[in-house]
Amino acid sequence: MQHILGLVRRCVEDYHMIEPGETVAVGVSGGKDSLLTLTALARLRRFYPVPFQVHAITLETGTPGMSFDAVADLCRDLEVPYTRISVPVYQIVFEERKEKNPCSLCAKLRRGSLNTALKDLGISKIALGHHFDDAVETMLMNLLFEGRIGCFQPVTYLDRSGITQIRPLLYCHEDEVRRAVAKLRLPVVQNPCPANGSTRRQEVKELLLQLEERYPNLRQKIFGAMQRYPLYGWNLEEMEK
Repeated sequence: MQHILGLVRRCVEDYHMIEPGETVAVGVSGGKDSLLTLTALARLRRFYPVPFQVHAITLETGTPGMSFDAVADLCRDLEVPYTRISVPVYQIVFEERKEKNPCSLCAKLRRGSLNTALKDLGISKIALGHHFDDAVETMLMNLLFEGRIGCFQPVTYLDRSGITQIRPLLYCHEDEVRRAVAKLRLPVVQNPCPANGSTRRQEVKELLLQLEERYPNLRQKIFGAMQRYPLYGWNLEEMEK
């Protein structure tokens, strides 16, 4: 966990993610990435020179078979407030609308509900669980499917809602995340969503695995290019000015 904390701290500092006295919400889906984000920030606040607080939030979407009781126990252990909000996303997407391509609508519904919850709690910053591999995959997805060079930013300000999103796991590779979650025995909540594993992201993930057999360290090269290329919000030299 010390290795993960070191990476998270460096990412937070490089991109000036946290301001003194802030409360940072963590969107906890129950997946490995969000649970490690929660755990890392909860531990980081104990020694980080900039004082901040952490508040966990889960949207309970009505997906059959998902329980967040173990996540509630984790939050108690971490001494982090935990807010659970029931939103009938599963019912709307799969039972009422019966979407053939459900991911876009699901994300829109969850995003709107989460923004409302943050506003109600008086919190304007949220940490998301995107890691190193997510960034590389998103960059490649945008190139292959949309013909553009772009990716989510380490820090994103949403002017319509006044919410700032931060991504403190960006320096952590997915395999590092997986190992840390297993070692810490974090209570991962399995997502039985019918669309799980059949997305374009999964397709790109498999493509990258094939490419790296021929082109070693390809992901690292793409990530490094993102930080050097004039990609808005990513260039470290710009962050230092």
